[in-house]
Amino acid sequence: MSAVLLEVSGLTTGYGSATVVRGAAARVHAGEVACLLGRNGVGKTTLLKAIMGLLPAWEGTVRFADEDLTRAPTYRRARAGFAYVPQGREILPQLTVAENIRLGGFARPERAPSIPEEIFAYFPVLHSMLRRRAGNLSGGQQQQLALARALMARPRLLLLDEPTEGIQPNLVEDIRRAIVAMNRDLGLTVLLVEQKMPFVRSVAQRYYAMDRGEVRAEGMIADLDDATVRRYLEVS
Repeated sequence: MSAVLLEVSGLTTGYGSATVVRGAAARVHAGEVACLLGRNGVGKTTLLKAIMGLLPAWEGTVRFADEDLTRAPTYRRARAGFAYVPQGREILPQLTVAENIRLGGFARPERAPSIPEEIFAYFPVLHSMLRRRAGNLSGGQQQQLALARALMARPRLLLLDEPTEGIQPNLVEDIRRAIVAMNRDLGLTVLLVEQKMPFVRSVAQRYYAMDRGEVRAEGMIADLDDATVRRYLEVS
């Protein structure tokens, strides 16, 4: 098994005085795709934000490649190799597709990095849209744009929040293929939040199931049974 790239231990965080994530722990190995499972509101997005440094760790640690980044600001994590695609994508609608992609390169040492052709190998639909305003793209195309922007930073770890939300099925398949291909070709490590189980089973090797702010179950996707899915994903 490959070495642990990301290790989260005892992580507690939240908003204001409200604790949302309590003592969360996860270990993601280099070259692995892992998935955070759970119903809406259990703390999955909050955990991703804390890993990225967008929320402070009140307790616990975040280690990356055996370096303690618990108190590191977001920009330092980006330079270390983190990339983040938030829920809702947060592309800049008034900028062109090309301008949005280039924004992802700010974490790199080059001042004005060009867009590598490999990005269009994973997201070919964007190649013909480079001069189009990003706000005119469909939801699925914007999701691909957000992924391309993240890839522009040449990350080692991609944090990906609900990549299939509100996207039509044919574009979900394009996104699925791109994640699988980036993981396979680039050795990109991925930690994603997702609730669609067919998608999860087709891209991920490991899972962490959250409930009420805590990681309550973990294991390999191959061992994820229907009872665990019902316990942590179905709304009673």
